Amino acid sequence: MSGCIVGWAHGKFGKREGLDLEALLTEVCVKALADAGLAPGDVDEIYVGHFGGGFVKQDFPASLVLQTSDAFRFKPATRVENACATGSAAVHMGLNALAAKKARIVLVAGVEKMTETPGDVVGGILMKASYVKEEDRPGMSFAGVFGQIAQLYAQRYGDPSDAMAKIAAKNHANGCANPYAQLRKDLGYEFCRTVSDKNPLVAGPLRRTDCSLVSDGAAALVLADFDTALAMKKAVAFRAAAQVNDYLPMSRRDIVAFEGCAQAWQRAFGQARATVDDLKLVETHDCFTIAELVQYEAMGLAKPGEGGRVALEGVTEKTGRLPVNASGGLKSKGHPIGATGVSMHIMAAMQATGTAGDMQVPRPGLAGVFNMGGAAVANYVSILEPLRA
Repeated sequence: MSGCIVGWAHGKFGKREGLDLEALLTEVCVKALADAGLAPGDVDEIYVGHFGGGFVKQDFPASLVLQTSDAFRFKPATRVENACATGSAAVHMGLNALAAKKARIVLVAGVEKMTETPGDVVGGILMKASYVKEEDRPGMSFAGVFGQIAQLYAQRYGDPSDAMAKIAAKNHANGCANPYAQLRKDLGYEFCRTVSDKNPLVAGPLRRTDCSLVSDGAAALVLADFDTALAMKKAVAFRAAAQVNDYLPMSRRDIVAFEGCAQAWQRAFGQARATVDDLKLVETHDCFTIAELVQYEAMGLAKPGEGGRVALEGVTEKTGRLPVNASGGLKSKGHPIGATGVSMHIMAAMQATGTAGDMQVPRPGLAGVFNMGGAAVANYVSILEPLRA
């Protein structure tokens, strides 16, 4: 075990009017340290996940954490970026610092301010995480990328639209119990399944309810090495932390297979000496519902082509055999890029310790997190277990 989560704080996701990037970030950093029972002077290193890319004028946010306390001055603070996996990249960088014994206490935060940017500009910024030479064509968006994935999946295995609607309905229903979620509304399966004026087609077979939200938000957690965590009031240990990167061009890989995702899960299970059957819940990267469906197959919960059956049979419901995205996932909670991976680790830690409130799954325990950047390019898996709740 390279480290433990010993405190956390999560801001509300959504359109946060009146709060700039600095305000979002500093709020959660102060609260996370207080939750851990630590002071700024106890922190050895700081990592801030922030995709940026032009959403706001203020870039280079790592030293904004220093605004909260003079005790942070002259401590190393680093901005981390790896597309939509930026938050998990920051978490894993913090774990690396602990494993290298460069730090005993690490503060990790993720933040993004997206809603002040016009929608068409947001799409262009996000497409910087694609292979621009091939995939960034006029009018192309990540909805278009995942629309293509859904079409290719349908050609190979059959139409997944009903299963995608089931995933959307599940995640929106789960999000009603998440006080941090952007959209807390149970939309229902039929609404998600039916193309309508309120739920139009967006790209290929993707309906609006198949697509995650543009969000502002921040989340922060505190990491400690194992020996330090033993003395803390609560601790969630990393049984595994795996990163796998795949080719950036989709033309160089089987985009329907999410091979990088599968490799990351396999390596994480090897580190944890566990299998998918040992997990009690998963927080996974449902930027689009087809992504969650394919991830079922990549993690080994379903055979290739059978992810839709798993969704339709209720296996991944909150009361199912393996609850997936009991938080509501990106679909309901929102997707402020830099904060997403940090948020996912917090949600999993809360579940693992039985402290998730109305979001709580029936059988807390070993929790999995999968966060990806691009279309399964940067793939991060963490497996968490409670050391002390």
